[in-house]
Amino acid sequence: MAQAGVLDRETFSCSICLELLKDPVGLACGHSYCMDCIKTHWDQEDCKQLYSCPQCRQKFTTRPVLLKNTMLADLVEELKKTGLQAAPADHCYAGPEDVACDSCTGRKLKALKSCLFCMASYCEKHLQPHYESPTFKKHKLVEPSKNLQENLCSRHNEVMKIFCRTDQQCICYLCSMDEHKGHDTVSAAAEFTEKQKELEGSRLNIQKRILDEEKDVKVLQQEVEAINGSADKAVEHSEKTFAELIRLIQKTSSDVKQQLRSQQETEVSRVKDLQEKLEHEIADLKRRDAELKTLAHTEDHNQFLQDYRSLSALSESTHSSSINIRPLRYFEDVTAAVSEAREKLQDVLRETWTNISLTETQVDVSLPQPEPKTRADFLRYSRDITMDPNTVNTRLLLSDGNRRVTRMGKPQSYPSHTERFTVYYQVLSTERLTGRCYLEVEWSGETVCVAVAYKNISRAECLFGDNEKSWALFWFTNRYEFRHNRACTPVSGPQSSRIGVYLDHSAGVLSFYSVSGTMTLLHRVQTTFTQPLYAGVSLWSTGATAEFSELK
Repeated sequence: MAQAGVLDRETFSCSICLELLKDPVGLACGHSYCMDCIKTHWDQEDCKQLYSCPQCRQKFTTRPVLLKNTMLADLVEELKKTGLQAAPADHCYAGPEDVACDSCTGRKLKALKSCLFCMASYCEKHLQPHYESPTFKKHKLVEPSKNLQENLCSRHNEVMKIFCRTDQQCICYLCSMDEHKGHDTVSAAAEFTEKQKELEGSRLNIQKRILDEEKDVKVLQQEVEAINGSADKAVEHSEKTFAELIRLIQKTSSDVKQQLRSQQETEVSRVKDLQEKLEHEIADLKRRDAELKTLAHTEDHNQFLQDYRSLSALSESTHSSSINIRPLRYFEDVTAAVSEAREKLQDVLRETWTNISLTETQVDVSLPQPEPKTRADFLRYSRDITMDPNTVNTRLLLSDGNRRVTRMGKPQSYPSHTERFTVYYQVLSTERLTGRCYLEVEWSGETVCVAVAYKNISRAECLFGDNEKSWALFWFTNRYEFRHNRACTPVSGPQSSRIGVYLDHSAGVLSFYSVSGTMTLLHRVQTTFTQPLYAGVSLWSTGATAEFSELK
């Protein structure tokens, strides 16, 4: 629908071609079309011998005679000269989720601004007086708001222009004279300005932290690249070295094999030469023995003596006396030497790899160890713990070499630091906790907490135990409670002013003990820790104290 006083383009458009009317004709039903458009439309219906209005569907038994509406044609031409205001597009109208103009009638347009003085919202057209008339110059325009009524006092129906600092709420002038009389009040605008300054300070602090942590990320990225580069070089070097070592071993093996075969051939040849000589000598001896046997059977004395004299004297053996039968241990010595070389190489490699594992890697591949039973067993894993001054909340006072902390009533003077807890009265340790470690906290006060947390826990919003980055045991006057990731678990056990904390980081075990004459388990956690942990304490009541004990 066109707004009052406005002729929009849609009013003078043909519903068939959606353009401005050309040679407009009117039907008996009152709707108008371009002459060519309606003719074309009906030409398509000739086969039906039935004609109707495309808009209202009124039927005509015979095809209506079309006559140009001269008055309407003249009006369209005149409006073309003076100009038509286009109808707002659908996206300019206010939907269910939009702020509607309070001055529009009929279908309302989206509001462009809201006025805190008029307590109304306006579209671009109805907002013009606020820009043009001096009467509206002092009005406060803000982004469109559906909550303008929340600026009115529910009791007096007056605009709330005053802020009560005592009760931390916006009030109207009448409220300041009534139930808020005598309270610390300022104008809402003044409080807004102050809070904006605080907000800007917080933003600057956050932006500084972002810059610092982005620098840390870059440093860590460089560290990753350095680690990867160093590892790649080490792998390349080790592969090359071991390849050379393998080639050396293979060459040595080949040399040893060649020497063994050469020595084998020499020894076998020497023995066979001697064997052949001995065999020739044996043949000669057998022949001589046969001659002597024949002579021994000669009965003619003269013939015997004559033949005996012709026999040459028996020569001594030239070989048998030189043969020294001994165990051939030469090759066994080589076998022993090779075995000894293998064992020495294994020892060198094993010792070298053990040293590399101990110095270079932090991966804990040891089997889970049983948890200690007695306090003496726990003390074997004791750590010297102090509190980090950069993390301590300004309402906490450090003393005794940063081992002791006290909740104070007034803020303490600490330099600004991005790691300082700003909301909750808590502090983290300087030392990080990894491996197996044990510590004790001596505490006093109505509400005290001892915890472990990751270093990157939020300093502004996170209370120990109310997030996934911390695990905390609380003492509330007469009861214990364990908290992690906003889940609270009641804990029963004897009240003690000394709490022991045992951590086996690689095994994912965290235990809290009540320490007195004996060690009493209060609560145990079995989880997976993905980062080094830091000890922490939180003090809720003024005068409460906590101290990391020096364990001998």
